[in-house]
Amino acid sequence: MTTIIGIKVSNRIENALFVQQILTNYGCFIKTRIGLHSQCNGQCSPDGLVLLEITDDQKAEDIAQALCEIEEIEIQQMKFA
Repeated sequence: MTTIIGIKVSNRIENALFVQQILTNYGCFIKTRIGLHSQCNGQCSPDGLVLLEITDDQKAEDIAQALCEIEEIEIQQMKFA
């Protein structure tokens, strides 16, 4: 099964390091990672969106659980057989 995890990161300046640490810990299980954020007048947006493709069901759950422990993070998941 393939799981797509969408991660909305609010307050990126404070939370990006925590998110990055989790993604690094599970890096071997992340097949695809896409980071999206807006820029306005040369300034980075305070919010961001990260999309992950994970092919190991248990690791997808582990990653989602670890990310949910960070405040100001919203997680959505899609699962494909």
